Parts: sequence; C-alpha cells; structure tokens
Amino acid sequence: MSCVWVGVDDGEIVLASLPRNRKVRNIERDPRVILSIETGRKGRNGLDEYLVVAGRGRVVQGGAPEVLQRLAHVYMGPTAKFPPMPNPPPGFVIRIEPQRFSGNGPWND
Repeated sequence: MSCVWVGVDDGEIVLASLPRNRKVRNIERDPRVILSIETGRKGRNGLDEYLVVAGRGRVVQGGAPEVLQRLAHVYMGPTAKFPPMPNPPPGFVIRIEPQRFSGNGPWND
C-alpha cells in the first residue's frame, strides 16, 4: 500500500511515479488494482465516507512530471511546483480502468 495523488483523465484514474518503484513493478506484473480514497467527510449515517475502486492498471512510460505537476495544482495549490527538481526523469504514468466501486458514501445510495 502507498499513498498517491490521483486524478481522472479520459474516464481513467491516473497517477504517476518518477522511479520504477515497487508500485510500478507490481502493476506491470499483475494489473489488478484497488484504490481506497478518503473523502474527509461524514456520511448521513455518521460514518466516515470513503470510496474503494477496483480496476485494471497499465503502466505507460514517460509523462510522469507533467501528471505530477497537474496533480500538484489540485493537492498543493495553483502556484505549486512539483517535482521540485530541474529536469526530472520521464518516469511512469499509471492508468487505471475502474471496474467496480464500493465504500461508504453517496455513490451507494
């Protein structure tokens, strides 16, 4: 398990990694992915809201700095610069095709 920034692009969930780390290698080996996303809100039932997405991931070489910069604007603010280095490596973009949703929230109503 690892914490990641996620976004949506063309109906797929996207995230990025600069190194070819364990997350990237695991998805290359086995494309089954589970994401658990906390909303930071309480549901009508008084329990914390969360979304679980099951899907199939694929790894695309290159494009990670651009995805991370776009997500940094969402997670850190409009003036954020990420990755904080000159000439970051091209890295890897992980694209996840959602197949099943569950959790506690309005998506279950």
